[in-house]
Amino acid sequence: MARSELSEYARRLNLSNWADAQRATFTPSRIKIEVLAGLTVALALVPEAVAFAFVAGVEPLVGLYAAFLVGLITAVFGGRPGMISGATGALAVVMVALVAQHGVEYLFATVVLMGILQVAAGLFKLGKFIRLVPHPVMLGFVNGLAIVIFLAQLGQFQVPGTASHDGHGFLPNGDWLPGGDMAIMLALIGLTMAIIWGLPKITKIIPAPLAGIGVVAALVIGFNLSTPVVGDLANIKGGWPQLHIPAVEFSYETLVIILPYAVILAAIGLIESLLTLNLVGEITNQRGGASQECVAQGASNIVTGFFGGMGGCAMIGQSMINVKSGGRTRLSGITAALCLLAFILVGSGLIQQIPLAALVGVMFMVVIGTFAWQSLAIMTKIPLTDAFVIVLVTGVTVWRDLAVAVVVGVIVSALAYAWNNAKRIRIIQRDSVRTPGATVYEIEGPLFFGSTEGFAELFHFDEDPDVVIVDFMRSRIVDQSALQAVEDLAAKYQAHGKTLKLRHLSRDCHTLLTKAGQLMVDSEDDPDYEIAADYHVRTGIFGGGH
Repeated sequence: MARSELSEYARRLNLSNWADAQRATFTPSRIKIEVLAGLTVALALVPEAVAFAFVAGVEPLVGLYAAFLVGLITAVFGGRPGMISGATGALAVVMVALVAQHGVEYLFATVVLMGILQVAAGLFKLGKFIRLVPHPVMLGFVNGLAIVIFLAQLGQFQVPGTASHDGHGFLPNGDWLPGGDMAIMLALIGLTMAIIWGLPKITKIIPAPLAGIGVVAALVIGFNLSTPVVGDLANIKGGWPQLHIPAVEFSYETLVIILPYAVILAAIGLIESLLTLNLVGEITNQRGGASQECVAQGASNIVTGFFGGMGGCAMIGQSMINVKSGGRTRLSGITAALCLLAFILVGSGLIQQIPLAALVGVMFMVVIGTFAWQSLAIMTKIPLTDAFVIVLVTGVTVWRDLAVAVVVGVIVSALAYAWNNAKRIRIIQRDSVRTPGATVYEIEGPLFFGSTEGFAELFHFDEDPDVVIVDFMRSRIVDQSALQAVEDLAAKYQAHGKTLKLRHLSRDCHTLLTKAGQLMVDSEDDPDYEIAADYHVRTGIFGGGH
């Protein structure tokens, strides 16, 4: 395929450059990589989906059906090839209270409503607001999520059937494996991790995680080792997902019950999906697709709710497994979903023999690859506020959940930004060249709610001459607080019997003042503006040019 053809192929696939398209071209070798990556992901999805179903208080098949349906639909229609979606712990910990109080049918109805809200968010292009998440929040997010993934594996070190979870869904509380079984478990985990680390240095024919699972499973079966397997968690055999209308009363009372949960689930699902989308995009060098991902996630949850699934969103751990295994196109995600369905329908006997140690080893390598280790090295080199945000978001992600952590991180970052900009407002005072006897205040820095107090303190009403010019060439009027500050300034100069002029209002400042109803006159050549003050008197003339 020629480079020009690859460039067009890249554009159609939403890839950033022709090199990505080269990797995405469906040659036999590429297809093999995508299929094997999808198979690896499917093997890792099984215990995760079962575990999250237990956390939510529903049957294992409810989690497995969600992993299949959400995974398939988002793989086909999602905003970024290579992402994996399914049932997640972040959603499960919210669902548990709903299921406990009202039953699983209300969960299905909530998942449908959750999907509708997510589709609406995509249609209104709300996904673009993910760009407002600062980089320190992203670092805290991946660090916190790596810790959560690690903690979620600790339940596998406990005797099957005794492990339980607290309200957060990932801290185990059960009987630990006895000494001999624990030693075997740790040894198999270490072997899996060693294979994943070392195999790519020798060959990349087979994805390293898949090879690690295969070798460890063969050892356990061949030597009849006593160690927990997938079958100890639950029987995953089932049939095709069946269309099922949620058995709830379609009434206002039902809406009152499910709406709060649906809003929270929709927000958590979109935040986790869009952050995962950005993370995968950084690794694969892809761009765009936020609104498309919102719609795909919403559509998948609507379908899942009508087919007896618990809903889901993007999965950072499985997405990392897929990407690290070479998955770059939609084929890997589709393969993962279809393999998962095959496991449910006909392959449950084989899958249930896979040692949990192999899957834990895979997830531990995901933890190592997900954690932003460079964030530890830069802690003393970045602004203190950014370092604090990284630690804060990491802690809140572990303590509460991802959505709360991101909201807290964005709020703290925004407040820090506002405070820093509030301190930037200053003036340069000089005599006017164009208007003899007048003084000019050149404002530097944005004028907004945080800087209005400092702005008012910059002027000398008693000492200034009869004509005062405020030059906004290096400043911007940002919000209503700034508009009020300008109006108050004009009123104070008017009270002192002096004339105030504004110069170099930018187009956006002019628009703000006009919409606020404060600009009264606008001539076409050299604009002269009047401001409407609360005193119903002329408070000043605002002109452009020196």
